[in-house]
Amino acid sequence: MKKPVLFLCFFMLLSISFSGCAGSPQDDGKLHIVSTIFAPYDFARNICGDDCYVSMLLTPGVDIHAYEPTPQDILTIQNCDLFIYVGGESDAWVEQILSSLEGVRTLRLIDCVTVLQEEHIEGMEVAQEEHKDAAAEPDEHVWTSPYNAIQITRAIGDVLCDLLPEQADKILSSVDTYTQQLQALDTQIANIVANAEQNTLIFADRFPMRYFTEYYGLRYFAAFPGCASNTEPSAAVVTFLIDKIKEEGINVVLYTEFSNQKMADTICEATGAQKLCMHSCHNVSQEDFDHNVSYLDLMYANAQVLEQALNP
Repeated sequence: MKKPVLFLCFFMLLSISFSGCAGSPQDDGKLHIVSTIFAPYDFARNICGDDCYVSMLLTPGVDIHAYEPTPQDILTIQNCDLFIYVGGESDAWVEQILSSLEGVRTLRLIDCVTVLQEEHIEGMEVAQEEHKDAAAEPDEHVWTSPYNAIQITRAIGDVLCDLLPEQADKILSSVDTYTQQLQALDTQIANIVANAEQNTLIFADRFPMRYFTEYYGLRYFAAFPGCASNTEPSAAVVTFLIDKIKEEGINVVLYTEFSNQKMADTICEATGAQKLCMHSCHNVSQEDFDHNVSYLDLMYANAQVLEQALNP
């Protein structure tokens, strides 16, 4: 998720050259909200309904680790009324672009919650440079916990009330309705964990679910940290995960959306475990986007996967 400095400078120059000569705000009378990724995009559209125009920078089906902003993306940010982004090191390009723009109201997800540090745990493949910086690097996948999703939703609602004071009562009502749905999701997941036979998850992939496992008191082992640049595991990592599955009698190996699943296949072949997807909700496929799949849909599917993974 880290972007080269050269292309950041290039897009900074583009943003300056385009400002004032293209991309004028859409004259539809609606507040325009732009989110970098799917989860806060979905939170915002649940709060706004048809009263705001909500869009997502990340193209459906694209992994955030492969995303690079385009000049049009910069114009979209420049011309919106509210820009929602994650923050942290992976969004350094955002901070660079925002420093050249004026009048863009922003909300950083990492400012809405208690931030945890990215963990490098036993058995995990960690590049030398990533390990050196680990103590200072926050885990940016804050939306993966339903509890955090509630805090983010409320923060979005507060900003919208400020931007649309005449609609504050309606916005707050929508926030209350949606957070109740998130609380129901939280309750279901908590019940699954409370009644589970095990409490350990195995990820044959990057691990974006730190906030989820921390909140529900789950153990995990994973091949890579959440924002790892390297996703080619060593034999030692694969062997470690295989041995851990056998030692603890685990029957499910997890991978995340847009994974090539090769490591999960290797580990499942060696252990007889089943592979299942746990969705981080950072983006959705084009098909899911076209069918209006929501954060709640994905997280309830995760709850079903969790139940299988914790009950061999």
